[in-house]
Amino acid sequence: MNLSIFGMGYVGVVSGACLAKLGHRVIGVDVNVDKVNLINAGRSPIVEPGIPELVAALVAKGTYSATTDAVAAIEQSDVSFVSVGTPSGKTGAPSLDHIDHVCSQIGEAIARKSTPHTVIVRSTVPPGTVAERIGPALVRASGRKLGEGLELADNPEFLREGRAVADFEKPPFTLIGSSSAKAVEVARELYKRIDAPFIVTDERTSECIKYLCNIFHAVKIGFANEVGAVLKSQGVDSREAMRVFCEDRVLNISPVYLRPGFAFGGSCLPKDLRGFLSLAEQEHIDLPFLGSLIRSNERHVDRAYEMIAQGGRRKVALFGLAFKSGTDDMRESPLVALAEKLIGKGYELSIYDRDVELARLTGANKTFIEHEIPHLGRLLSKTTEETLDGAQVIVVGHVGKAEANAIIAHHNGRTIIDLQGVKELETLGGAHYQGICW
Repeated sequence: MNLSIFGMGYVGVVSGACLAKLGHRVIGVDVNVDKVNLINAGRSPIVEPGIPELVAALVAKGTYSATTDAVAAIEQSDVSFVSVGTPSGKTGAPSLDHIDHVCSQIGEAIARKSTPHTVIVRSTVPPGTVAERIGPALVRASGRKLGEGLELADNPEFLREGRAVADFEKPPFTLIGSSSAKAVEVARELYKRIDAPFIVTDERTSECIKYLCNIFHAVKIGFANEVGAVLKSQGVDSREAMRVFCEDRVLNISPVYLRPGFAFGGSCLPKDLRGFLSLAEQEHIDLPFLGSLIRSNERHVDRAYEMIAQGGRRKVALFGLAFKSGTDDMRESPLVALAEKLIGKGYELSIYDRDVELARLTGANKTFIEHEIPHLGRLLSKTTEETLDGAQVIVVGHVGKAEANAIIAHHNGRTIIDLQGVKELETLGGAHYQGICW
């Protein structure tokens, strides 16, 4: 395929070289004459293992070149990549000035040709940018409508400096965000020689994924460094501890817990987090990241309350009280915290949890709930129908299939706030259903 790549920075140069290596003909576009001249001379404008040799070979072969002429590049290509920088502005939000400029250039150049053209955004941009900013800009400048000779997609990159060629050739997945079937097929053809899952989603989700990946990488580094500082103070080699930690591929290095939902609780997570923080405090070690987790968790309970409170003070049916389904353990349950908050704010409350029976509670679990909600017996209902009676808001902490079906059958247009993510309830949709993170 004939490609043009706007922006000969790190991502643009690497992407151009790797795409040309796949057999495509690539023209790089940049306003910097020095970069353009270097590429045309067979020299890389960036330092990256494998790229100097690749650029030299591809330029000599005639499949990789560069220009400052956007119109000529568009005329000679069928697909254009937007790969310009989006640096942080004064507020922390990315500056989209380069994006705006390049989109105008591309659109105006497309207006001068008669053949179809596909634009693929490679730059990291905030969600909504492709559909709400780039798309309209291209339409205005080109005089074409999306889907009528003009296609658009988002294709975030996941290239690590120092390993960019390997990352391009063996990515975890190829991600395309687009509402255009034609753009998706163009992208599929572009990457058909890359052996990786080809994932198609909407533009907003695609735009978010690059942010999520980099933020999670920062979280992992912050976690490792803060625990490392504490472990060192205890005479432990944190490198060995983390080596063993990473051997757990069931919980630690896995998708487990990486599913948005309600706050954490129970007898282990809050207790052990506080215990570890106390170790740091004893050693006078500041842990701003780990130290914020309890407050972050509490804030999530506040979000659930705020969703309930939006409709005013109405009777609430709360499904679930234990910290998770399949247990009656209510110690430090976020659902108990939510129930306490509702009671304290004057809400009438009915509660159903199929695993919680007051007569069977013992030990620390019994002591905890008697202290937190002394009159729990008055609030507990024995059936789903009894719980729903008179309630105007239904809050789902955790339910089984039978309870979910009963809620669907008897909700009668009442507001449902889902903290669990119950697929059956999501089908209700509309103004009656809200998920806490979806």
